[in-house]
Amino acid sequence: MSKKRILFVTQEMKPYTTLSEISEIVRRLPTYMHEQGMEIRILMPRFGTINERRHRLHEVVRLSGMNIIVDDDDYPLIIKVASLPGARLQVYFLDNDEFFRRKNLFNDGAGKPFEDNLDRMVFFSKGVLETIKKFGWPPDIIHCHGWMTSLVPLYLKTAYKNEPLFTHTKVVYSVYNPSLIPNNLTENFRDKAAINNLETSLLDAYAPNGELHLDQGAVTYADAVIQGSETIDKSVTNQLAGSEKPVIQHSGEDTYLSEYLKFYKSLLS
Repeated sequence: MSKKRILFVTQEMKPYTTLSEISEIVRRLPTYMHEQGMEIRILMPRFGTINERRHRLHEVVRLSGMNIIVDDDDYPLIIKVASLPGARLQVYFLDNDEFFRRKNLFNDGAGKPFEDNLDRMVFFSKGVLETIKKFGWPPDIIHCHGWMTSLVPLYLKTAYKNEPLFTHTKVVYSVYNPSLIPNNLTENFRDKAAINNLETSLLDAYAPNGELHLDQGAVTYADAVIQGSETIDKSVTNQLAGSEKPVIQHSGEDTYLSEYLKFYKSLLS
């Protein structure tokens, strides 16, 4: 029986970035699943805070060279890779000079969110799925961590739904504390996020009542949901209460790895 394939898509991960609890969860989770006999790959942005020499990043020429269209503009996508310290796993980094070569992740030095955070999210989310296509590696599960990944469930179920590579893919979305989400993503959200000529109405789940709620949209399109933080937005709690989707409530530090493993197996059975 072939190994089950799990792709982790995250906006942060130790030791490369350590902005929030996401970085620690995603550092431990792939290693644990690999030890349980699963085939693992990891994708994240190559932020300018990541030291390429220290972490030994190098470009994967066969995967680079794509252009990703965001709001009618083309942006080159460069793929780099590094070995995760202490584990026999590789982390793939999606890079673009205009979006990621900065000294901060999501806010400038004064704490103000970058004006192009929405463009960066669209670029990363679409770039993830195009990179998987380049891999030629059909994942059984795509597990998304962080607001930057919130469009992946939508794109997988709409713009990429006819891709043979994703025919049997389940997408899991982890919901974290809403304080991590920048507050400047609303302007032109539908137009910019509607890639590949998607109907903008498909973005309605992300902006109910005219207010942007990325987690609500991601939960709508995900196959299963995990409460990654002890505290999440009440609107998502209410949404999950009325949903039949498989859900894991927040687990303690000592138990979440085994709980996630059981959850994955239930989705794959």
